[in-house]
Amino acid sequence: MGPSDAVRSVLVKYADFSGRASRSEYWWWIGALFLVYIVISVVFAVSLELGALLWLVVTLGVIVPGLAVAVRRLHDTGRSGWWLLLAFIPVLNLVLLLFM
Repeated sequence: MGPSDAVRSVLVKYADFSGRASRSEYWWWIGALFLVYIVISVVFAVSLELGALLWLVVTLGVIVPGLAVAVRRLHDTGRSGWWLLLAFIPVLNLVLLLFM
């Protein structure tokens, strides 16, 4: 799966928490978000207000598909999507995710 196919797949399955997500789908999505946030940080450096507004809009727009693709990726590794709640436990999450 290429980068455009992966991002399109994540956005089409916007709130679909069932099924599986391939490794390439997940990492291309993460890479695309990384590039978007680099652009936002450049805009932020130029215009504080516009950068903050753009950051808010993008962040609110990608929360649900980001969670959905993460849950589908966990399903692909044979784990429940509830494992994603480990992100709220500060040190334990890093240790467990490194061993997974």
